Amino acid sequence: QSEWRLGKFSWAVADQEQADPLFNQWYEDWQQNGASFVFLAKDQQLMAAFAIADHIKVGVARVIADLQQLGVQVEMLSGDNNFAVQRVAAQVGISEAKGDLMPEDKLRIITQRTQEHRLSGMVGDGINDAPALAQADVSFAMGALGSDMAIETADIAIMNDDLAKIPYAMRLSVALHHILVQNISAALGIKLIFLVLAMIGSATMWMAVFADVGASLLVVLNSLRLLKARPSA
Repeated sequence: QSEWRLGKFSWAVADQEQADPLFNQWYEDWQQNGASFVFLAKDQQLMAAFAIADHIKVGVARVIADLQQLGVQVEMLSGDNNFAVQRVAAQVGISEAKGDLMPEDKLRIITQRTQEHRLSGMVGDGINDAPALAQADVSFAMGALGSDMAIETADIAIMNDDLAKIPYAMRLSVALHHILVQNISAALGIKLIFLVLAMIGSATMWMAVFADVGASLLVVLNSLRLLKARPSA
């Protein structure tokens, strides 16, 4: 029974030195054009090769610029052909990009960021991204096209695969933090004022009601401001 393999050249083909010159020329030409490759082998003998061109989603460059404006250092980690990775990275405005990575390579890079005491975020959609997604401080998975393992591992699943939701989530988290600080400060401040009034004998029943119910209403109303937040168009 024959063994068929479909994947990277180094995994699919046993004798990687004995390649047809025409194939080598074809491979080099497409590689220089930034294509990624999938190889089909029977009993580790090359049978077919497929060159795949990457299509960049509309708006990705704007999302990258938005993240950089928020102070995020964006880095591209991919298992695709390094020529293709560098070409795509240049088109979308990413200065640091690494290709031909295995899942353990991505995990190693994210682990290194953690050891350097740097907050790390990871965006992925495949099974090979799952280890790095689990290691990152915060991780996003593409919910519509992503694998079940990536979605299960990630902290956040973007169900419509809209990358613009990532900077939106960052801005929303900052706004949420500010409102939490405001709510805690307001609640404690009102309680403290009522405590001082009670100690000097000036507190009344209505003041007690306001300190309790009024503070709760104030916190709720202030929190409703988050409903106005919308993803950038």
